[in-house]
Amino acid sequence: MTSGSIVAQITDYANRADPYPLYAELRKQPVRREDDGSYLVSTYYEVRSLANDPRLSNDTSNRPSGATRPGQPPPESGLPPSFIFTDPPLHDRLRDTVNRPFGPPHSPRFLDGLRGELAKVVTELLDAFEGKDQVDIVEDFSYPLPVTAICKVLGVPREDEPRFHAWADALASSLDPRPGDDSAQEKGQRARRDLGVYLSDLIEAKRRHPGPGILSALAPEMAPADLEATAVLLLVAGHETTVNAITNTTLTLLRHPDILDRFQKDPDLAVPLIEEVLRYEPPVQFVPWTTALADIDVAGTTIPKGSPVWLMLAAANRDPQRFEDPDRFDPDRKDNEHLGFYTGIHYCFGAPLARIELHAAVPELFRRVKFSRLLEDPPPYRANAVLRGPRHLPVAIEGLTA
Repeated sequence: MTSGSIVAQITDYANRADPYPLYAELRKQPVRREDDGSYLVSTYYEVRSLANDPRLSNDTSNRPSGATRPGQPPPESGLPPSFIFTDPPLHDRLRDTVNRPFGPPHSPRFLDGLRGELAKVVTELLDAFEGKDQVDIVEDFSYPLPVTAICKVLGVPREDEPRFHAWADALASSLDPRPGDDSAQEKGQRARRDLGVYLSDLIEAKRRHPGPGILSALAPEMAPADLEATAVLLLVAGHETTVNAITNTTLTLLRHPDILDRFQKDPDLAVPLIEEVLRYEPPVQFVPWTTALADIDVAGTTIPKGSPVWLMLAAANRDPQRFEDPDRFDPDRKDNEHLGFYTGIHYCFGAPLARIELHAAVPELFRRVKFSRLLEDPPPYRANAVLRGPRHLPVAIEGLTA
């Protein structure tokens, strides 16, 4: 990768606060070849088509020798890959197995049953704002809620939740496709190893003494290594992306006071508003670990077999060929079939849970908290260009309602 490449600019932290001009430049050439032989696909219809194309593989073992790129999953530490990094038929078998205790049709009330508990957590978090004149939305609100949710889903004891913060941060950072950053990979590997030891013990305990959560339900159905790999995936995907989604929604609304005022007067706006944020500021910006299994013709370009392919979701979500006036935040947008949760067989497994969390958190946050102003705009962002979101979001507040 040359220093002047578009990937180098996209992954440069200096552009983290606003990568969208780079994405607009990228869309001028829907399929762009980088000097290292990777291909970036940035327009909506082409990204959606490739994400649904069986000739594109998520299994990084399909990459030819020497083609390993930053952005692939962290080392597996002896575990099999989680289902997000597999292809059919293995992917389908693993994902279908995990889905049985998680959602319809086998467990249609599992996620719905979490609503009451999540509402209590939201209330507790907001009650803690009392007497403060400023808060950090990330540390004080948008991080704790998804951690509690995914621990409930897995069946992790609540007293162990604080241990997950450092592990999840390290694992998420290891997905950051910055060249030459071996330290993030090393920290990710160490975090996965430590988390793996914890989960292995927890899974064995659930096997002997079943309790609430999907680990108990899956322990008899999956090999321990497969279940451990799945639990690591759900931990990272189950809370890192939702932290970003809640924080991005808060930041976007505070930057659009007219829409915020309307939302506070009309809570029914929540559904289209949240979907528009998922288009406008998606928590996963791009998928950089796919590989062409055959020559693929896309928008007049042939992507050769074996080439690494990056699917630029955030660029596609602002493609003017698909969305009218795409750089405008518009909760009244019609036909908003965004790629905020991806598409195809790798569509975000946790999307139903993420939406439940967003709808538990965002309306109540803006109902109860009287915001004064953003204390930093742009706020400091996470280093990770893939899972993009503010690392902190300090805001001044003027009060709290019951």
